[in-house]
Amino acid sequence: MKSAASSDRSLTVLISSAGRRGELLQCFRRSAEDIGVDLRLLACDLDPEWSAACHLADRAFAVPRADDPTYVDSLLEICAREGVDLLVPAIDTELIALSQAHSQFAEQGTRVSVSEPGFVQMARDKEVTARALAEHGIPTPATYTLEEVAGAPDGFEWPMMAKPNHGSAGRLISIIERPQDLPVDPPEPLILQELLVGPEYTINMFFDRQGRAATVIPHRRVGIRAGEVEKGVTERRADICRIGWKLAEAFTGVRGVICFQAIVTDRGPYVFEINARFGGGYPLAHAAGGEFARWLMQEALGWPCEANDDWQEGVRMMRYDAAVFLPS
Repeated sequence: MKSAASSDRSLTVLISSAGRRGELLQCFRRSAEDIGVDLRLLACDLDPEWSAACHLADRAFAVPRADDPTYVDSLLEICAREGVDLLVPAIDTELIALSQAHSQFAEQGTRVSVSEPGFVQMARDKEVTARALAEHGIPTPATYTLEEVAGAPDGFEWPMMAKPNHGSAGRLISIIERPQDLPVDPPEPLILQELLVGPEYTINMFFDRQGRAATVIPHRRVGIRAGEVEKGVTERRADICRIGWKLAEAFTGVRGVICFQAIVTDRGPYVFEINARFGGGYPLAHAAGGEFARWLMQEALGWPCEANDDWQEGVRMMRYDAAVFLPS
């Protein structure tokens, strides 16, 4: 971490598992320009030659899969060699390993933007997440394992929502209309949840290095594609914001950026998922004034962090496809 007394305004940031997260890189670039930081922005991916975000970075690196035993060592080597000040993970499957290796990165001067292992492990397991939310009095849909439901299907209300217990990006989510439609041999553990009806929200939150929540920014998911918001609008809903602040009080070991998802029913909001990372819809929060990228860089530089809850309601995002073209 750079010293607060240092006149050095340069910073090297690495976005891991960058993939298609070009907008996230641009958020860091814009914030760095605004606060006068000389930013060197790096990215890595399994196949950087076919990663749009990697081609938008100043330099890119190939790394193993996030679940490979050598993944952390590979990132440690890159961070040491390139003098990385801040490492920002982008996908769920790398979070636990990076959280557990947090001190190893810190020893060589790299701050990893990730929560402590206990919180990350809870957020990666949807069944455990639902249980933890309920224990803290935060409304969440009734959640069961596939085995529980299959063992006594007449004891549940149908239809139900089925999803992978460790899934993300809307992968393999389906509605099970009746017990006869339950999968017999799924490729991975499934959970089933009561089917809730209502508008869906993603709530972006920022926690400083002391674990204090600074902001709660809900946006309504007007349109979704492949599990990620395509059209959205920020809304300062008091009922959802109260849940965000309550969540911040309930859980310890939260650092940096998280997001959670909720459905607003006629009984109020229900939280059904927590992600301990930048969400795909973060650029909307950024455009509304929640510049998490700026605040992370300020912390990495040892500067006063300007994190606040003064964001703009009614900011709309409508995504479109963009492309990166390379010469032959």
